[in-house]
Amino acid sequence: MTKEELLQKLSEIEWDDFECKRAQDKLPEDVWSTVSAFSNTSGGWIIFGVKQQGRSFEITGVNNGEKTESDFLNTLRNGQKFNMRLTARGQKYIFDGKLVLAFFVPSSIVKPIYIGNPINTYIRTGSGDRRATETEVMAMMRDQAFGSKSEQVVEGTSINDLNKSSLETYRNHIRNDNPTFPYKDLSDEQFCEKVGISKDGQLTIGGILMLGQRDIVQRHISNFWIDYLEIPGKSLADAQVRYSFRMQEQDNIWESYQIILQRLRNFVDAPYEARPDGVGVEDESQLYALREGLTNCCAHADYFSPMHPTIRVFADRIELQNPGRFMFPLSELRTQIHSIPRNPNLIKFFRYAKLGENAGYGIDKMLIWEKLTKGKVEFTSDLVCSTITYWFGEQVSGQAGGQAGEQVREQAGEQVREQVRRLVNVIREDAYTVSDLLRILHLKGRRNFLENYLNPAIEEGYVLRAYPDKPKHPNQRYYLSEKGLKLVK
Repeated sequence: MTKEELLQKLSEIEWDDFECKRAQDKLPEDVWSTVSAFSNTSGGWIIFGVKQQGRSFEITGVNNGEKTESDFLNTLRNGQKFNMRLTARGQKYIFDGKLVLAFFVPSSIVKPIYIGNPINTYIRTGSGDRRATETEVMAMMRDQAFGSKSEQVVEGTSINDLNKSSLETYRNHIRNDNPTFPYKDLSDEQFCEKVGISKDGQLTIGGILMLGQRDIVQRHISNFWIDYLEIPGKSLADAQVRYSFRMQEQDNIWESYQIILQRLRNFVDAPYEARPDGVGVEDESQLYALREGLTNCCAHADYFSPMHPTIRVFADRIELQNPGRFMFPLSELRTQIHSIPRNPNLIKFFRYAKLGENAGYGIDKMLIWEKLTKGKVEFTSDLVCSTITYWFGEQVSGQAGGQAGEQVREQAGEQVREQVRRLVNVIREDAYTVSDLLRILHLKGRRNFLENYLNPAIEEGYVLRAYPDKPKHPNQRYYLSEKGLKLVK
């Protein structure tokens, strides 16, 4: 960071990657929570020698720069303050004879980074540090195992624990769409061994998730469920009925995937083909763009999270929400290819059936939607979940238009309801209980608050629960998602 860039930062109001500390004579104690927060999110700059007063900043300088630098870097490196040894790169600036120190703390490869105990794990939200929830800490810990979990063998299982119909239709799909696949004509036992569904006669976790019988899946991945809803409105709150269709729970990923893809066909223009799924391998239709997102959702989900993948079709958009964050910065999403699958086994299963990209997350295939429909594709992510939203544009026809009419499509740039906006601006960068929010908003009716403020804010993705799997948890608190933070800004 140059001297000019530092001055520019000091003239701005909010940053999620920049924190000023006075540190005139010694390191402030709250600097360590900022180190934890930057390490657990996208990294950031810590500036010593700048005093913040409201929204203005005064360069006060550091009196003993050598000691401050030594104390800061030694604490990061000695492994006593944090659970891991950390690094930072530093720069020095002189402003009117006053010394300012700047240190860039990178995002840690290993997460979570905490102070002494996992309860002291911090993350960066907006321009402040926030103690991570138990769910967020657990998500970070599970992410450390991504890339290997789906390939683990489950003792005591065999090919007999697979759903025979799922295995048959999956193999038929490969024969139809990937006729040169070298293992397509092997016996079921040999095929499963070759593709990674089983190892030495026992099923892998990925194999169970993809093709397992329901009882076996629930025994080993107890929270498995891919939810699909069609909602006749722009939110659950304004829909005349809560949903017009909801998919029953299916045995495995493959069964869920096939049903969802057929339902999505009703909402977009897609060429008809006499094929099991109605989608050509490279047809570049609206359905093809959706299919790539659905494949991404199913293959990259964190199936050991208390959350579960949810696909929701609204009158103006289709949302695919996944447990588990994107494993790369969203700022690089449209410009760089990333190949960091959370579940390598699962993405291979989809690729063998010609249902997934050979490199990266298939982002370019999803973005075909923008060219075909004039609607945007949005990507959001925090530590707990990630969401891909396909907004309906001018060119989208079919059931989506029939359900809501031309007027809804013309108003697809949804206006955030006033109650939700009020709630989001109250929460801002902290976490609150329902009682706290009622008091701050000067509301007395709990039911009115839940129906018109909190539930719509959660359903529309602006607010998250600290305990998403336990809505009535006694310590439940509510905080803003990345989408909510953008609304505040």
